[in-house]
Amino acid sequence: MSRRLPRALTRLLVTGALIAATLPVAAQTVLIRGATVHTAGAQGSLQNTDVLVRNGRIAGIGAGLSAGDAQVVEAQGRPLTPTLFGGVTGIGIEEVSGESGTRDDRLSLGDDSHMAVRPEFDVTLAFNPDSIVIPVARVEGIGFTLISAGSGSSIIGGQGAVMRLDGSEEPAGPKVLYLSLGADGAAQSGSSRAAQWMILDQLIDEARGRLPADSHVAALTPAGKRALAPYLDGRGTIVVGVNRASDIRQLLRWSKRHNLRIAIRGAAEGWRVASELAAANVPVFVDPLVNLPSDFDQIGATLENAARLQAAGVRVGFAQASDASHNARKLRQLAGNAVAHGLPWEAGLAGLTRVPAETLGVGDAIGTIAVGRKADLVLWSGDPLDVNSTADQVWFDGRAIEMRSRQTELRDRYLPQATPANEGGMPRAYRKR
Repeated sequence: MSRRLPRALTRLLVTGALIAATLPVAAQTVLIRGATVHTAGAQGSLQNTDVLVRNGRIAGIGAGLSAGDAQVVEAQGRPLTPTLFGGVTGIGIEEVSGESGTRDDRLSLGDDSHMAVRPEFDVTLAFNPDSIVIPVARVEGIGFTLISAGSGSSIIGGQGAVMRLDGSEEPAGPKVLYLSLGADGAAQSGSSRAAQWMILDQLIDEARGRLPADSHVAALTPAGKRALAPYLDGRGTIVVGVNRASDIRQLLRWSKRHNLRIAIRGAAEGWRVASELAAANVPVFVDPLVNLPSDFDQIGATLENAARLQAAGVRVGFAQASDASHNARKLRQLAGNAVAHGLPWEAGLAGLTRVPAETLGVGDAIGTIAVGRKADLVLWSGDPLDVNSTADQVWFDGRAIEMRSRQTELRDRYLPQATPANEGGMPRAYRKR
């Protein structure tokens, strides 16, 4: 018996194919003239400045640049920024959060599974550049995201990487390893955070060949040992989800003892150990809206977390604490709230651009507006950290994308607009016959 896809799902798939097909493929020479250029880099913010794009790269920054054969975009003083970081998300590997068949972000082998610790689990292999979620984020100025890996059976979730939202299928930078500590990892570590350090030390000993080959406590596959290798000699970054100040202190001691390179996601109580984080040169990705003790790991949460960390010299980026994939556009609202509670504006923009790009190994290509960088740019209607502002145009490699997504398609279909053809403003679907 034949089976037909539900009509709503059919429309979803067709719209996704249409949106993917409309992404331009040819780079242009473009001159964006008279913008307020927020470089997010050493040049800071530049008033009434031109940006010349050629062959997908930024070829010039300055006043009165010659247009030549370039397409000219009159910015009229509007802000121009690098495309923004979308946070730590499942964009491209999570279509519908409530439908397990559309989620590839988590490995579940079961509690009794042999060798349940699988650092070789790599979610980038499931990335779908045609995901409907991508255009929704892209038209809001989001240009790159760190896709995350999780595990229901181990505090080591697996590996992810930065993905540009330009239609590319391959990671834009090196892989990162995910680790969950504190209360979030207790269920995978014998219900005790103390056991987490025991397990991690054992895994390091095993990966470095310090356990007998026939040891009954071995937890890693040969592929798992190979996957851990670059992280154990400082060539890879471990992104650690942790919130409590005492856990962060223990993490700093542990990473120093094993010579590991780490970044922290969460750090709700990070301000309490800000000087230690700065001394260790450990960047953090915080959610500035976390200000209530939703659990015992966040009793010290405060809206001033980002500002206090930055004032102490910590590199601060942003990541939402929950529901990040379908709300990546809200990350700039988080940055705006951090600014409202003491973070300098330039640091707020850096937390959406330069800081995540540099931390995650793609800072030589994206995250700042500088000569030679990829021309991944956003022209805004106003302050990009103000939710009243919108992205007027987004470019990837100097290509202007069509500012259209599933959401704009639905808006145009169902929002009443009075025209001679639609009977006084009734949408097509509701016309009376």
